[in-house]
Amino acid sequence: MNTRRQREAALTTEATDRRSSRAPASTLPTRASVRSDMLFAGERRPPEAPLPRAVENQSVTSPTLLLFVVIALLGVLAYTFFLFNPENRGDWLPYTLVVIAEVVLVGTALLSMWTILSGSKDPRDFLFHHAQERLFDTAAIRENALDDDPTRWPLLIDEKPVSVDVFITVYGEPLETIERTARAAVAMRGAHTTWILDDGRSDEVRDMAAEVGARYVRRLSSNGAKAGNVNHALSISNGDFYVILDADFVPQPDFLYETVPFFVDPVVAFVQTPQAYGNLHTLISRGAAYMQQIFYRFVQPGRNSFNAAFSVGTNVIFRRTAIDDIGGMHTDSKSEDVWTSYELHQAGWRSVYIPVTLAIGDAPETIEDYSKQQLRWATGGFEILLKANPLNPRRRLTPDQRVQYFVTATHYLVGIVPFLLLLVPPLEIFFDLRPVNLTVTWVTWLLFYLGFYGLQIMLAFTTMGSFRWETLMLASVSFPIYLRALGNVILGRDQAWHVTGGKRDRSSPFNVMIPQTLFFWFLLLTSIVAIYKDVTNGALTLATAWNVTNTLIMGAFILTASAESRQIARERRQRKARERAIRRSDRQHALEGRRRARRSDRKAVSA
Repeated sequence: MNTRRQREAALTTEATDRRSSRAPASTLPTRASVRSDMLFAGERRPPEAPLPRAVENQSVTSPTLLLFVVIALLGVLAYTFFLFNPENRGDWLPYTLVVIAEVVLVGTALLSMWTILSGSKDPRDFLFHHAQERLFDTAAIRENALDDDPTRWPLLIDEKPVSVDVFITVYGEPLETIERTARAAVAMRGAHTTWILDDGRSDEVRDMAAEVGARYVRRLSSNGAKAGNVNHALSISNGDFYVILDADFVPQPDFLYETVPFFVDPVVAFVQTPQAYGNLHTLISRGAAYMQQIFYRFVQPGRNSFNAAFSVGTNVIFRRTAIDDIGGMHTDSKSEDVWTSYELHQAGWRSVYIPVTLAIGDAPETIEDYSKQQLRWATGGFEILLKANPLNPRRRLTPDQRVQYFVTATHYLVGIVPFLLLLVPPLEIFFDLRPVNLTVTWVTWLLFYLGFYGLQIMLAFTTMGSFRWETLMLASVSFPIYLRALGNVILGRDQAWHVTGGKRDRSSPFNVMIPQTLFFWFLLLTSIVAIYKDVTNGALTLATAWNVTNTLIMGAFILTASAESRQIARERRQRKARERAIRRSDRQHALEGRRRARRSDRKAVSA
């Protein structure tokens, strides 16, 4: 915190010393200087400028939501007391598995509810709105006749001009995807320079950049992956702020208008906006997108209250001096976004998350894309947990930030929980080992169990308006990904960078889901054995019902993979058929050319 106070004091002194003359663009105001000197200064927004958007997490303040949260908490407490009641304890192995799983789930649920309920405050305060109304230099707009070209409207903060670079990071995405994003970035309101940072080294992308009016940068190597790409761009650019966009995220015209005014606070390092998706036409993309909605609509806004909102690597704008303060974007991890945020918060900088959709991109559409994306994200979380634990007293974080980053680092442990719970029914079916003793009826167990999980589903309905079974399926079958990520971090294994939806030949999804396939056959065999036992004994057991449910969920994933595999095979056959047709056409044209040449030769000889 001393670092933050020193920075504010230094900036206040600098702003005061230079009040009589125009300060350089990098000199930005403090809250004190804005309040005392800016309340009635400057021009208001041009007539063409948009009105501020409404935030997208307003339901946090809903009385209905608060009621369901209270009911859900009661369900959590009731289930916890039931689980830890010594009279209900069963055999040690399945009981231990259930306790570990439920402690992780209950702890995460409680912390998430606490964070969500803290996010009702709109981060756009008076200073933001004041800066937003005076963001565009209306005098310069009139003087230079720029009214009809919003992309050249000069930007001001505290009546001082500021410059913005927009970095589009590229690594082999389809050309049409990159072009769509580039055209939208160039068209954003407010003067800025758009850069295409092409680690894919494509001449087609270079030509397209020139066509749409963007600068093109190609590195000699891809060291540092995406973070290295951005750091290289920072070394050859000079904007006071810079936006990072993944190649598939198309920004809205008012992106700068909704984000730049936050930097009137001199300790704001970055402003993050949500990830929203427009390609929800496959089961995988719908499930993956819905998994992120609760995080972006409710969790990230709550983290604002603790100065712990972190960057997600795209749809974000950074202050250059803040990144310079920590030595550039973090390059020692594939999850450079979380690590960079972590280092900025340790250095005393502030972050802002605004729950307003300002860019729309593509969710992973295939099982392979989803698996590799989750592997990258989970690896980053486990790296923070094991290499830079936020609970370590040496970390320069506030108590609230420690808790929030610990939740982030342990989030993917929740993804391993289904693996533990999948093992419980087979232990009873094959070895007669139960998590609760025989005096507890399965009806009693089911009431407490469904009371806990059913209330979570009701809470999801209340907050999101729906509950997607695709999300339940993905959450239940993703544990091999998270186990692999944990193993990678423990063993120090690196992974190749992977682009979601990148330009490459798609392979069968079964290549990346061997553990899920083996687990499905194991669960299916276990279900057959369990049903046979129940029929023989004349009674249905909870273990059988539980295991059959798990089998159906895993089976739905296998069916999804089978449909995707057939689609890939069909596309491969069609592509090969087109290639054969092209080769036949080329041969036919060549043959026809040779025939025409021979006829011409014969005519020449006869003449």
